[in-house]
Amino acid sequence: MKKHSLLLIMSLILGIAITACSGGGEKAKDADKQEVVEETPQEAEVSTPEQVTTPEDALAAQMIRGEEIYKEKCIVCHMADGKGVENAFPPLAKSDYLMADPVRAVAQTLNGSHEEMVVNGVTYNAPMTPQVDTKEDGIAVINYVMNNFENEGGTVTLEDVKDVTVNPR
Repeated sequence: MKKHSLLLIMSLILGIAITACSGGGEKAKDADKQEVVEETPQEAEVSTPEQVTTPEDALAAQMIRGEEIYKEKCIVCHMADGKGVENAFPPLAKSDYLMADPVRAVAQTLNGSHEEMVVNGVTYNAPMTPQVDTKEDGIAVINYVMNNFENEGGTVTLEDVKDVTVNPR
């Protein structure tokens, strides 16, 4: 009799636990979905070229593309916060080197760099491999970086980089 009562109680507890966990999980999933929608309505508005109708839309779309490239290519070395890795990969956050010559930065994302860099007073010698294939992508990621990570802001245009040569790979 005791075994039967104990099994019944354990079954009830297990049933309550399963019900509680499964219901909460769905609410958490719905909350996550709702948060994403709330955090990115602007992205949805300008996510396709057909929806870009103003210079502001174009810049917003470019920033979205720049962020995508950063998260795909740059984050590995320069980290999610843009602070790089001390004595290995230079920071992009508050970067005097970047802000001094954004066109050079676009060229480096396109062609890589084997130059010594002094960023915020610290010398870096690690080579950088090419990260993007087009000037448009180079501009997008550099504009994104210049307007994030506590940098001063600003933009680079296709006109600014018209003389940048894309080296064949």
